[in-house]
Amino acid sequence: MRVAYSALLWLLLPLALLRLVWRSRLAPAYRERWRERLGFYDPPPRAADVWVHAVSVGEVQAAQPLIRHLLRRECSVLVTTTTPTGARRLDDLLGGAAQHLYTPFDLSWIMHRLLDAVRPRLVLVMETEIWPNMLAACERRGIEVMLINARLSARSAAGYRRVRRFSAETMRRFALIAAQTADDAARFRQLGVDAERIAITGSIKFDVQLPASLMDRAEVMRLAWGVNRPVWVAASTHEGEEEQLLAVHQRVRQALPATLLVLVPRHPERFERVAALVQRQRMVLARRSQGQGCDERTMVFLGDTMGELPVFFAAADLAFIGGSLVPSGGHNLLEPAAVGVPVLIGPHSFNFAEITRLLLAKEAAIQVADAEALQGHLIRLLSDAAERARIGENGRRTVEDNGGALERVIALMDARLSAIA
Repeated sequence: MRVAYSALLWLLLPLALLRLVWRSRLAPAYRERWRERLGFYDPPPRAADVWVHAVSVGEVQAAQPLIRHLLRRECSVLVTTTTPTGARRLDDLLGGAAQHLYTPFDLSWIMHRLLDAVRPRLVLVMETEIWPNMLAACERRGIEVMLINARLSARSAAGYRRVRRFSAETMRRFALIAAQTADDAARFRQLGVDAERIAITGSIKFDVQLPASLMDRAEVMRLAWGVNRPVWVAASTHEGEEEQLLAVHQRVRQALPATLLVLVPRHPERFERVAALVQRQRMVLARRSQGQGCDERTMVFLGDTMGELPVFFAAADLAFIGGSLVPSGGHNLLEPAAVGVPVLIGPHSFNFAEITRLLLAKEAAIQVADAEALQGHLIRLLSDAAERARIGENGRRTVEDNGGALERVIALMDARLSAIA
């Protein structure tokens, strides 16, 4: 079955390269260092004790404390990302402390070129990246691979069951799977992973590490937005979602005319399109990237910079998590909850199903069925500071009570490193 998988990847390789070209129209960084995705390096990468694979910004953010721990242990670290935004976030967080490469395509000869150069002792894969040829290449060389902060939705598990034998062969190559929840662990077992290779650690995303200066920066941001006006953030929004959110915002402003929307698209290459969309709606726009200030006429503040979302959350009254009004599966709810900001999310939250269920059960978040329901909750909550404070405190306490996964994952990682030293 892996032969068929590899043959399919060979056939799709030209399309994958064309996709990089297509994406580079709006994000030129996709044209840079593209040869790394084929295993060609200039100069050759340095050897590294540990290879950490993190897809994009969210995974880099989650992996950051693990990488810092490895660096303190004097381990050399290679981090691979799929997106340029992930690469930029890594550089923002760690500078040059960790080596970076773009993720190679999952073909055996490409993986062997990377492993020949880097020769890692341990590979850490974040969350859901399961690559059959990479796992087989590592197994052939005796390199252990851990799946960290692992999650497997019911939808993904159903897909893997359609190729059950191939999935079991692939999953068994993980030396250890650190699953977020008991449900995730059960799905991995159903796919053939031995129970002794699975540990339930919780989600390291609950171990939110807030910068010491965050609240001071948030206070400055709120002064710029306007202290006495309602402010809500729509974070990590996707194609097809901004139109709905702008329509909601216009109706909210009919009830609460001073309300400001802080709109933060998920992908930087969409910033210009979203700015144009706001202007087509004849809504007064200010852009963070251009240093434009807000006044009472400003209706939308576009967060078109990287790394400032935690500040936006901490400065706002409410947070809506994008990717959930459209079927993208939602994004991390924990950053706004950690700073005591009430969280709203749409119906599509399957990427963070367990976290969503927990926050809903603790009355720390509200899930809406559609844009119309979102509008009603926004008007209600923006008009009720006491209710916002209650929901926000529930969120802050829930995040705090569920921490500790990071320590458990670090203990497992250290044990593997010690065993293979």
